[in-house]
Amino acid sequence: MKRREFITLLGGAAAWPLVARAQQADRVRRIGALMTQAADDPEGQARLLALAQGLQESGWTIGGNVRIDTRWGAGDAERYRRYAAELVALAPDVILVNGPAALAQLQQATRSVPIVFVNVVDPVGAGFVVSVARPGGNATGFRLSEYSTSGKWLELLKEIAPRVTRAAIIRDPTLTAAVAQFAAIQSAAASLGVELSPIDIRNTGEVERTIAAFARPPNGGLIVTAAGGLSTRRSLIITLAARHRLPAVYPFRYYVADGGLISYGPDSIDPYRRAAGYVDRILKGEKPTDLPVQAPTKYELVINLKTAKALGLIVPETLLARADEVIE
Repeated sequence: MKRREFITLLGGAAAWPLVARAQQADRVRRIGALMTQAADDPEGQARLLALAQGLQESGWTIGGNVRIDTRWGAGDAERYRRYAAELVALAPDVILVNGPAALAQLQQATRSVPIVFVNVVDPVGAGFVVSVARPGGNATGFRLSEYSTSGKWLELLKEIAPRVTRAAIIRDPTLTAAVAQFAAIQSAAASLGVELSPIDIRNTGEVERTIAAFARPPNGGLIVTAAGGLSTRRSLIITLAARHRLPAVYPFRYYVADGGLISYGPDSIDPYRRAAGYVDRILKGEKPTDLPVQAPTKYELVINLKTAKALGLIVPETLLARADEVIE
């Protein structure tokens, strides 16, 4: 879908014909959406579009009997706080939010408005829900992945770049999940003969300094962990990995589509289609506490052969055969 069509679909009630709105017999239901990407990020647009399409499949008409008010946080904690308050003030029927940092701000802003979250690694451990089966409170949704999958990133790094003996683990230190993800990677490190260096990233300048410093000794590689604000800095991380000739493993396909080497993780778009189902059920009267937190159903392995060639890597045929997508 072209950007103009996307904006027409999601841009707000003013974008739709007056006739369509006049024909609505029921009141217009209101959905808030707090997104962690920037407004011009194609990944963020694709996620929101998946939500809108899922709602339409459930019988809702965007701009007709339902509207979506969207705020784009762009990885900024202060924006999350401000936009959470703005969306709650609009008195929506339900709010969709992606990522734990934005979810935390929403739960501070309201304990009554229903919340459907997406891409939260450990909602129970972070205190967002009481349990997976019975979330309690006003929030439920779709968790990102199991911690155990984090060890797979190191295995893939060693498989695609056998010379790697050092791996920098790029993570967001504000997340409790960062510690557990590192522990899962660490459990695989000894048998693979790889020394790990956890690198906490708080700002853009820190990304450049730490990756440059890590790259000075030979045989290094990168692992970019899931969740947090790292995705908003993905262009910089991918550029630095290329500049310093560091093979890198990423948690989502969109990193590889933007020039990263290899990724393994859950489909980043599918949860938004599934979230539309929960939003639909809440709009029809169900409560978040009665909707269990769900796990990913689709994982994908994606390889960028152009990037591999630039790094002087020959991708094993066995790895290519397992890939869900190969970008050439």
